[in-house]
Amino acid sequence: MALNADDEDYNWEPPTEAEMKVIQARRERQDKISKLMGDYLLKGYKMLGECCDECGTILLQDKQKKNYCVACQELDSDIDKDNPALNPQAALSQVRERQLASSLQGNHAEPGTAHSDPSPSATVQPRPEHCEGAASGLRTAPFAIPNSTLSSSVLASSSPPLPANGPVPVFLNSSPPGAPSHSALDCAEDVLLQKLQWATRELQQSNSVENSIQLCNLLRSCAESLRSIKELQQL
Repeated sequence: MALNADDEDYNWEPPTEAEMKVIQARRERQDKISKLMGDYLLKGYKMLGECCDECGTILLQDKQKKNYCVACQELDSDIDKDNPALNPQAALSQVRERQLASSLQGNHAEPGTAHSDPSPSATVQPRPEHCEGAASGLRTAPFAIPNSTLSSSVLASSSPPLPANGPVPVFLNSSPPGAPSHSALDCAEDVLLQKLQWATRELQQSNSVENSIQLCNLLRSCAESLRSIKELQQL
């Protein structure tokens, strides 16, 4: 019976979300205080056996024998009432804000509200007068070019330019104006024949396979060039 009575008196309940926020914020605050105190101890500060009267944090003392509270000087401020670690009401308000935000997101995600009709404010607004003028200018028909002008310009661009003054040149020779003269062809033929004779002599005296191949290629090229010259001379 005594055990049952103790069980009835002790009814444990898990902490609420607001209380968990307070616990988490206090833990983070204590971690910051411990880190700052470690940094000051490395700088030469001394840890005292006394606590701060305001926040209960262990006091430090610098080399000038001046007491220093890390929490009061570096963490606490005038907005402690908004800190969830120091004010449970602030933690509760944070939880309510998160719940409200999550509920709003859930409402937006519903299929009935995802694709709603556009509101009157979303209708197309009338354009200013200068925009209307520009748009009407773009909507007007393009300037029509007369057919006679278009045809004359096309013919002028397609036909070759004629000399303004002077007679039309007449070629007396039967060969086109860019063809080489017979004297130039004769000179080229003489040079090629000399190259053929020289390559033939070198090929007879050559004992190198590579050199012989190069000479044969030269002879072939000279022969093809001579054949081309003969064809030009027959024009």
